[in-house]
Amino acid sequence: MERIASFQVDHNKLQPGLYLSRRDGDVTTLDLRFKKPNTGDLLTNAEMHSVEHVIATLLRNGRAKDAIVYFGPMGCQTGFYLLFDSRQLSDADAVALVKETFAAGAAFDGPMPGKSPAECGNYINLDTALAKAQCAYYCGVIDGWTEEKLAY
Repeated sequence: MERIASFQVDHNKLQPGLYLSRRDGDVTTLDLRFKKPNTGDLLTNAEMHSVEHVIATLLRNGRAKDAIVYFGPMGCQTGFYLLFDSRQLSDADAVALVKETFAAGAAFDGPMPGKSPAECGNYINLDTALAKAQCAYYCGVIDGWTEEKLAY
């Protein structure tokens, strides 16, 4: 079998950041890497789940909501995928959107989106403080990030 592109990235050298993963027609996938793999320093399930709820909600209600295809966690617990329609959002615009959305997540002041048994099958581990802390951390990681820095 052919190795998929993300398995061809040397995860021993991978640093936290924002990377272009792939383009599939009009859909672009960005990898939002939070933690360096192979260090034991991974996002917890509660951190991942909480960030997912806050950021997905902000993206799908934000200025570029029609361009968002998907936002969700990586199974390896090192970050998230953001898929967007490149006809509606350029790579540079996507970098700016990620920065502004995570800044809004770090300042989020409201009830956790989707924190009920009717809205989420694992609502118990959602925590606004965890989401805010991880969003603030990631804002520091991508501060100064540009379209030119998207390459692995």
